[in-house]
Amino acid sequence: MERVSFLVEGTGERLDCLLNPEGLDRVRRSGIRSRAHRGGLLSGRGLNDDPLVYTGGGMTELQLDLLFDVTLVDSPTALEDVRTLTSPLWELSENSVAPDGYGSLRLVRFIWGKAWNVLGVVAGISERFECFSPDGEPGRSWLRIRFVRVSSTEEPPSSKPLATAEEIPGLVSGLRSGEVQSEDHGMQEVVGGGGSRADQGAPFVDRLDQVAESQYGDPSLWRLVASFNDIDDPFRLPIGTQLRVPTLNRRAPG
Repeated sequence: MERVSFLVEGTGERLDCLLNPEGLDRVRRSGIRSRAHRGGLLSGRGLNDDPLVYTGGGMTELQLDLLFDVTLVDSPTALEDVRTLTSPLWELSENSVAPDGYGSLRLVRFIWGKAWNVLGVVAGISERFECFSPDGEPGRSWLRIRFVRVSSTEEPPSSKPLATAEEIPGLVSGLRSGEVQSEDHGMQEVVGGGGSRADQGAPFVDRLDQVAESQYGDPSLWRLVASFNDIDDPFRLPIGTQLRVPTLNRRAPG
């Protein structure tokens, strides 16, 4: 019987599971989110569903339920604590520090025979212990792993910012010239901000950083969106303005 294994990219470390899972759940989340403005979600009495915005991308997850038991281990030395077997899997969900000082998760390849070979990261893990010794050492573990697929061309998820304020002018120039790659220039429409400007007589959205937060997870990249759209005043965006939002694949070169 083929066993499930996790192969750590870069190091070649192989973590074998004692038994194959009895089941495997696969979940796909599309790249959509609820449309909102700075006052909260858009809603109304006539709406049966929240208005949605397609952002592209999405997420594919695998959920595995694995069993570990010290009595199943063929070892010359007696093994009493099942955590000896499961702790390497827990470490895959812990932050590691890259040479540049930023935190990141390790890329792992989930392998099950010839049918499953998926590259991803361990996004979550939980464990239930049974069969305790008089000293409180668990002998059996039911382990649940949440595994998120990533593209083979991606770097490991990292806390490194996409770009600093000093890099943004060069990044915008590179995006326009094609030197810095981008999957696409997504479009986002500016929606209502729940108010009006007395000097303009029309509602405006004041928070361009919210666009950067929703698209990149980094509100400081509002400068990138503003520069890419030739916006002189990022605090005066009329409702209906179509913003071009580049989808970045990698950090701009320094």
